[in-house]
Amino acid sequence: MTKVLTVIATSVLPLTVVAGVYGMNFAASPYNVPELTWRYGYPAVLLLMVVIPGGMLVYFKRMEYP
Repeated sequence: MTKVLTVIATSVLPLTVVAGVYGMNFAASPYNVPELTWRYGYPAVLLLMVVIPGGMLVYFKRMEYP
């Protein structure tokens, strides 16, 4: 049970970071995130948020546990 909770928590952590960065208001800042003005920026970030945990889950499945 602990391994399952660890995998879930580890998979959700990168999503929290990505959502935190893209959830800020950068429009009037000189440190603007370039993807905010890109037409496919929002779908690209959503795709990234699916690919990251998916890749992590595949990696965890292939890992050997002691």
